Amino acid sequence: MAETKHDLKCPHCGQMLSPFGLPESGGWELPFQLACFNDECSYYSRGWGWMFERFGVRASYRYRVDPVSGQASPLPVWSPTALRDRILDDDTLENILSTQDVIPEQNC
Repeated sequence: MAETKHDLKCPHCGQMLSPFGLPESGGWELPFQLACFNDECSYYSRGWGWMFERFGVRASYRYRVDPVSGQASPLPVWSPTALRDRILDDDTLENILSTQDVIPEQNC
């Protein structure tokens, strides 16, 4: 099986990205993506002010990467604990990857 890019670092803070589970029937190629869950990350911490100033909402975003395509995008969050319950441990991630079809390696 080809490898996915699941050992990437956040370009904003340097922390390793964590795999988190996606809802079923989301239309993604894998049941997980990668995100930075570092609350000290500048991307995340600046997001609170940016979202409130422009949209009047108390929300932010975390840096996210699709491990198949390598595409980065913001992951909206509504609280510091949002989506933390979806972070996958190493055993769960290994089990998911071992049951997937061949996934092409992409440049991230």
